[in-house]
Amino acid sequence: MLPPIIRQASAFILAQPQPKYRRFLHAEIDFSERLIGIKGARGSGKTTMILQYALGSAIPREKILYFACDHPAMVDANLYDLAQIFYQEGGKLLLIDEVHKAKGFAVALKAIRDTFDLQVVFSGSSALRIEHELADLSRRAVVYELPVLSLREFMEIETNSSFAAYSLEEIVSSHHTISADVCSRIRPIEYLQKYLQYGAYPFYRESRTSYTQKLLEVINITIDSDLCGLFNIEPLKLDKLKKILYMLCSTPPVELNKSKLSSAVGASWPTLSKYLERMQAGSLIHSVRAGAGMRTINKPDKLLLNNSNLFHALCAAPNIGSIRETFFVSQISHGHQVHYHDLGDFIVDEKFIFEIGGSSKTARQLGQQTNAYVVADDIETGTPNQIPLWVFGMGY
Repeated sequence: MLPPIIRQASAFILAQPQPKYRRFLHAEIDFSERLIGIKGARGSGKTTMILQYALGSAIPREKILYFACDHPAMVDANLYDLAQIFYQEGGKLLLIDEVHKAKGFAVALKAIRDTFDLQVVFSGSSALRIEHELADLSRRAVVYELPVLSLREFMEIETNSSFAAYSLEEIVSSHHTISADVCSRIRPIEYLQKYLQYGAYPFYRESRTSYTQKLLEVINITIDSDLCGLFNIEPLKLDKLKKILYMLCSTPPVELNKSKLSSAVGASWPTLSKYLERMQAGSLIHSVRAGAGMRTINKPDKLLLNNSNLFHALCAAPNIGSIRETFFVSQISHGHQVHYHDLGDFIVDEKFIFEIGGSSKTARQLGQQTNAYVVADDIETGTPNQIPLWVFGMGY
């Protein structure tokens, strides 16, 4: 018999009403698969998504079991044993949240998939841990990544209207048409300004007053619990990770200076590199590498915060250039390869070169390069080689 506390917790969660708005990924997931994973940052809406699927399916509520692996009742629980009991009692759909908190979860999921006629949908917040463990689940699990809200999704939530999503090629070639359509309905710069402050995480809808405090809690839990526990980072060194975030928030977007950052944080470069890798896995930063032809082995990474909302939670006077570049990378990195470039700020998919700036930004630095564009903030519509920054928020 399943432990009563797990049954009770599941019944309580499944009885809660879920938001009507469904994130873009919901339509992309093949829910006919038997083992499905959703990874992404804390607060990005993974739990809501799996519950929306469960409650919208034809499976009777009593044949669905939900539990989170960070629940106290799961401290000594065995995933395989719970799945076996649930299956024997007639279960059909097993929802496992925060799966990276369970020891040996990949082995357990593999055994569950191979043994029981159950559909399992799981989520996890630590991309690095999940990707490492899921090597054992090749050909068995289909894992999707859920990024933070796009500007398009934020506008849909705020206006209760639908806006089309566009490919990168469509944004580059048809941004005038996109601008005309959106500007005929709303003022996109108004929504961009709101988004930059509080629109990246769905939980902003709960309370805008407490949003910053909740976002700080997400940052602290990610560092103090997820990264510390999963990667054995000494508690005394956790402040160094937070110092890195503050430095990225308050300084202009420049390429990483190894000696300067190592000195400021008080860690050797090999140690700092590991910290940065784990902070990216925890969806706290984007580490952008140099593009092809730039001697990438010797080039340092360019570091940005994961999304623009982190700036407003971490420092009182964030750098506007960093905010703009962070917004661009956060919106375009889902489904695209982003590298920094010697003549522009970024090159995407080794094809399109973009220089990010304000409304007065010129194309002088881009020279005569083909497929090179200025991405300008504070403009609603662009010119043939100038694209409004907000339009890149319409990609997913």
